[in-house]
Amino acid sequence: MGPKSERVYDTIREWVRTGKYPPGDKLPSERTLSEQLDIGRTALRQVLARLLAEGVITVQGRSSYRVPDQSVSVEAPDDLERWQIHGERTVYDNRWVKLTLADVEPPGVERFEHHVVRLHHVAITAVLDEQDRVLMLWRYRFVPDCFGWELPGGIVDAGEEPATTATREVEEETGWRPERVEHVVTFQPMVGMVDSPHEVYVAHGASKVGEPTDLEEAGHVAWVPLADIPGLMARGELMGSGTLVALLYVLASRRNAERSTSRS
Repeated sequence: MGPKSERVYDTIREWVRTGKYPPGDKLPSERTLSEQLDIGRTALRQVLARLLAEGVITVQGRSSYRVPDQSVSVEAPDDLERWQIHGERTVYDNRWVKLTLADVEPPGVERFEHHVVRLHHVAITAVLDEQDRVLMLWRYRFVPDCFGWELPGGIVDAGEEPATTATREVEEETGWRPERVEHVVTFQPMVGMVDSPHEVYVAHGASKVGEPTDLEEAGHVAWVPLADIPGLMARGELMGSGTLVALLYVLASRRNAERSTSRS
């Protein structure tokens, strides 16, 4: 897309992100958008098609564009009790990992000590291009003793915003600089025992700025077609929960966009 289309793309994404058009709301008609944003109808439809593919908007009917409704029908129960935490003592601690024993008491159960592993805050990014490819690293991991594909990511430094980490890690590990990053989900990879918040971002577009600078983390850098992801997953070649969560989010968003388009 050209500069004008990119400007319009960014404007509509910002409208959705800031809540100018909240979930469930209908966007203005193509004619109104074309006049309001000073863009031709053909270029506008290219922008809208991209936003549909990314799940930012949906389409109903012939050309009625809406912000996806994120409401859910499931209600969280409000009659469950929290565990009581009577204290926590450190067993081992260094700059990478902290192991503690927490003195806990679940409702109706005798109190006991529970191991807790505290790791770092992490940011991971799926960088997508206009050819429906994702930027990945083919790497060796000695702990499971295997090679596999991963998304770039790393530890959030003290005082650093996770979005800054997401951008920095992509550049350091791949030599590509994302044009923008968007936060999509925060999750815990092993919530029963390990505390390590993972921030997942999606970026659309990147510029080659050099070679990877983090030689310890860098592997073989490649743009992998999204169409290959299910096959790589089936072969067990996608490593790490962050990689899986991010790519499943991307694939689910595209599938929902395709369903919305097919119903129109």
